[in-house]
Amino acid sequence: MTRFGIQMDESTERPPVDRVEELLAAGERDAVRTCLDHIETMAADDRKSVLRSLRELAEDRPSVFEGITPAIAPFLDDERAVRLTAVKLLVNVAEGAPGAVRPVVDSLAARLADDEEFYFVRARSAEALGYAALDDPDAVATPEIVAELRIGLEFDEPEVTAKLAKALAHVALADPRRLRHQVGKLAAHLDDEQAVVRYHLCTALVATGCEHPNALADGRDALVARLDDDNEYVRGRVAEALGLYAGTVAASDLPVDDVERLVDDESSFVSPRAAFALAALDSTDEAVPHGRIPEIESIRNATDRIADEITTPTTDGECPHCGLVLPEQGPPMCPRCGAPR
Repeated sequence: MTRFGIQMDESTERPPVDRVEELLAAGERDAVRTCLDHIETMAADDRKSVLRSLRELAEDRPSVFEGITPAIAPFLDDERAVRLTAVKLLVNVAEGAPGAVRPVVDSLAARLADDEEFYFVRARSAEALGYAALDDPDAVATPEIVAELRIGLEFDEPEVTAKLAKALAHVALADPRRLRHQVGKLAAHLDDEQAVVRYHLCTALVATGCEHPNALADGRDALVARLDDDNEYVRGRVAEALGLYAGTVAASDLPVDDVERLVDDESSFVSPRAAFALAALDSTDEAVPHGRIPEIESIRNATDRIADEITTPTTDGECPHCGLVLPEQGPPMCPRCGAPR
């Protein structure tokens, strides 16, 4: 007989799990769901192999996973290696087709909330939720999930805090209202040793300030303290945030001289943002015209690219997260911060 587009012997009929990627690419969703149900009974290495093969397709054609992710969700309750492979697959899907992971938000949130979960699984769950929030903040950025993301910033694994901060930035970019009451708590982490964490949190604050600049008052001191941050993208976002805040308070409330110095910053990312902030500080108008900086859409489009640049080593042999000089022959993870090499 013919089933799922292939010839099968009735006495040995079974789903063609070795062709699940091909079936999915062809839009054979029912066949794919049957295959995924079947591989739950297979060996762990086989389960990982099938899920891993789907990741490549998710990177190229994430939209084909619409309606399929509920069949992937059970693997989030599998053994650790399988859970990690499954959640990485969902991150790939969420990045390109965030709406496709909407049906598995609860499953991802459960992994995020599990304090005993392997930290890489928690980190990737947060990342997938962040991408999903960009598409549907009402469904994803619930008070409970936002609380888990924020509280998780206290977690001592840098891989987790980086993804949590990224997810929080995506929440704010999707709906600036969501974090307006969390500004002080987020700003408390602007001294994190990872530049990418500081960048994502500053991005979240800027996005919040675009619609709720008064809320930035709770982060004023922490933002001012980062004006001399050693990362140009953090300095630039700090300048944006302070420029937004300056439109709501007297100019004397902010260090004009410190902002003015940034106007001459050698970074092309920092100097125009510092000029925006300085103009806001110098304005005597009640409503400061913010011009074209910042714009949520442009921030949203650039944030992943900038984060990748921050975490890409600029000096051979240095950890991109904490700057520790790493031995040429050493462990696959940084001994100081635990981030992958």
